[in-house]
Amino acid sequence: MIGWSRHYFADEDASFHYEVDDEGRVCRQVDLRGTDLRPLTAVIAYEKRFGVLAEGAASEEEVRACPGVEEISAGEFERVWTTAREHLERVA
Repeated sequence: MIGWSRHYFADEDASFHYEVDDEGRVCRQVDLRGTDLRPLTAVIAYEKRFGVLAEGAASEEEVRACPGVEEISAGEFERVWTTAREHLERVA
């Protein structure tokens, strides 16, 4: 089953959003930073359109092992994903 989660790191003021596929691989990841939630990355594991994964992209085990990880809905992940992709395409 595909799942979605978010993890906030206060010391980095960064929020990481993950989509995990049926095989336990992180297939999409969005990293946001700051109070304005500025997109840093929005990556697709299969590198079809936007290039390589961000350095240090996490596995499902790494995501689940972090304290404070919370499950989010597919709709919430899609909103974050779409907003980040649009922003990154404009500034590229």
